[in-house]
Amino acid sequence: MQSLASSSLRATQRLSAARAFSTSALRLQAVPVQKPVHNKEFKIYRWNPDEPAKKPELQSYTIDLNQTGPMVLDALIKIKNEVDPTLTFRRSCREGICGSCAMNIDGQNTLACLCRIDRKSSKDTKIYPLPHMYVVKDLVPDLTNFYKQYKSIEPYLQNDNPPEKGEFLQSPEDRKKLDGLYECILCACCSTSCPSYWWNQDEYLGPATLMQAYRWIADSRDAHGAKRKEKLQNEMSLYRCHTIFNCSRTCPKGLNPAAAIAKIKYELAAE
Repeated sequence: MQSLASSSLRATQRLSAARAFSTSALRLQAVPVQKPVHNKEFKIYRWNPDEPAKKPELQSYTIDLNQTGPMVLDALIKIKNEVDPTLTFRRSCREGICGSCAMNIDGQNTLACLCRIDRKSSKDTKIYPLPHMYVVKDLVPDLTNFYKQYKSIEPYLQNDNPPEKGEFLQSPEDRKKLDGLYECILCACCSTSCPSYWWNQDEYLGPATLMQAYRWIADSRDAHGAKRKEKLQNEMSLYRCHTIFNCSRTCPKGLNPAAAIAKIKYELAAE
């Protein structure tokens, strides 16, 4: 009987100790600290086609950077969701893959999802649509002509002789020549940074399209290289490029359209 009582006492003591430990653990849990307000001003280009008499303007928005993500796209989404639902811009993957959120941020064409917010409160961030393009609304440019130019180069493999099984694999030489060109996402950042494209986009194909043209000219599996080069043998389609490298400096994927254009010129001159 006495043994049973002592066992019961020990069990009660263990339970009390466990409860005490649990309570003290709860007391020691981290308490979230409220971050101080870190306001930042964003000045965003606004134009509404439904109000044609109203001129385009920069509209200011102030948001707390501690309440949003680190990228400019995060700030734009916060403004649209919580401040002004009429703000219009393109976005999709948020991973720098689709090219939808291309715009001009603080004077440079880039992708909003890859552009980090400058956290200096004293400096505002100015956001415009891609330059020298017709604007559909706010930060959305009309890319109809840009895609029409891309379509004109027939961006697909052309070969009149069906290959044997396994014969159409890309060679190591081709992989080296074309390294990176597959990564172009046609965001139009490079083309809309090119002064030659600004003034001649009705005829000059621009850096993005020409880089993709080289991608097919250089591919040894393609049998229509001569035809592709012949279409570029004129004063405007290719030779409006003056090699100022704006396109290479602004590419958010780190590609080099200027080098691709130079290689096309070299191949045409060598014939």
